[in-house]
Formats: sequence, structure tokens, C-alpha cells
Amino acid sequence: MHHAHHEAEHNENGDSSAGSFRRALEHHLMLLLLAIASLTALPALAKAESLPDSADSSGTVAVATPAQPDLLYTRPTQETKLHNYLFDAFGPYPTAGAAIAAGISQLSNSPPEWNQGIKGFGRRFGSAYGIAAVGITTRYALAQAFKEDTLYYRCDCTGVLPRLRHAVISTLTARRGLDGHRVFSFPALVAPYAGTMTAVYGWYPNRFGAMDAFRMGNYNLLLAMVGNISLEFFYGGPHSLLHRMHLNNRHGAPDPRSNP
Repeated sequence: MHHAHHEAEHNENGDSSAGSFRRALEHHLMLLLLAIASLTALPALAKAESLPDSADSSGTVAVATPAQPDLLYTRPTQETKLHNYLFDAFGPYPTAGAAIAAGISQLSNSPPEWNQGIKGFGRRFGSAYGIAAVGITTRYALAQAFKEDTLYYRCDCTGVLPRLRHAVISTLTARRGLDGHRVFSFPALVAPYAGTMTAVYGWYPNRFGAMDAFRMGNYNLLLAMVGNISLEFFYGGPHSLLHRMHLNNRHGAPDPRSNP
């Protein structure tokens, strides 16, 4: 009896230690995400704050000039946005991503209620695919409602750090208007959590709740940032499959530089 009690206590302590390690890992990942986003945004903020304090030798305060429009920007058509939506939501990349996510969940047996085997993998694959589809649909639908262009455009700048900053900032920004000026994007912020909330309250076991959905949504947001970095730095040419997924700085939209 004492041996059984000791074994149960050992298992409980082990589960507690594993849970503490997982929470610590999640905490550090989110801190890393916030740190990267903050560091990449600091130069732009510093430049913006320095403008009002500038003055010439006569003591006249310099007036900040308005931001110039992106002369290379061409707003995508509805057909282009529909094409990109279908590719993002149902193309090869979300399928491969769902398979990888299902494999990881299968190895960790998460959630354990779905068991193992082909049936368990199928449930995990369907869940991951559904989460991605709901998130992408939410982003495109809200972007349409807010009249935003949330497609990814590669940076016209050069250098690793400027391009990295562009990719990170693009995770939570979008283009608006005919000039394509950048704004904070509510659709981009909400989309990573829409799919996980739907999963938790739609098909996940009942013990999962809002905090679990928020935690998984944080990972989706982090993956979106990693995806933008990949799109920025990995480009296989105009005829590659990656090019069809929003590369070459046009994200499937017309490139005015290609016109004669």
C-alpha cells in the first residue's frame, strides 16, 4: 500500500515537473517573440520621435514631411485575393503543415483522449487542418471587411536586419488605400486565435478552455512570423512553388515594374 502511494506520488510529481517545464518553455518562447518584435521596431520608433525635435540653425522647427506612398504598390484584385486565399487555406502548404503538426501531436499523444493509431492521427490531422483553415478564412474575411491588404510583400530594402524587421513587423501590419501605406492590422492579430478558439470549443475534449486556445494561438502567431521570415529570405525563382505563395515582393499581385 505504501509502495503504491509512493509510486502515485512520484508520477504526480513527474507530471507536475513536465507541466512546469512546458509552461516555462512557452513563457520563454513568447518573451523571445516580444523581444524580437520590440528590437526590430525600435529604429522606426526612434526615427519617428526625432522628427518633431529637429530644428535648423535659425531656430525654426522642422516640419515632418508626410510619408511618401509606395510608388511600386499595386492593389491586388479580388481575383488575386481569392487565388491567394484558396492557396493559403487549402493548398499544399497548409496540408503539409497539418501533417507535421499531427505527427508531433501523435508522438506526444496530445490530447491523449484521441489515442494513437491511424484514427488518432486522422483526428489530429483534421484538427490541425481545420485550425489553419479557420484562421486563414478569418484573416481574409476581416481584411475584406476592413479594406486591408494582408498579403505579404517582400522588402525592397537590403541588409539582413532591415529585411528581418520588415518580416516581423509585417506579421501584425497590413496595407491600406491606393498608396499601400502600412497600418496595424486587427485581422492579422485576431486570425491566429480564431482557429484555436474554434477548435477548443468545437472538437477538442471538454477539459480544454480559453487559456488553452490562447496558448495555442500564441504559437500560431509565432509561426506566422516565422513564415514571413521564410517568405522574405527564401525565394526559389519566378517559376517555383514558393513564388506562387506570395513571393517576389508581390504576393501574387501584379508587379508594375514588369510593365514596359
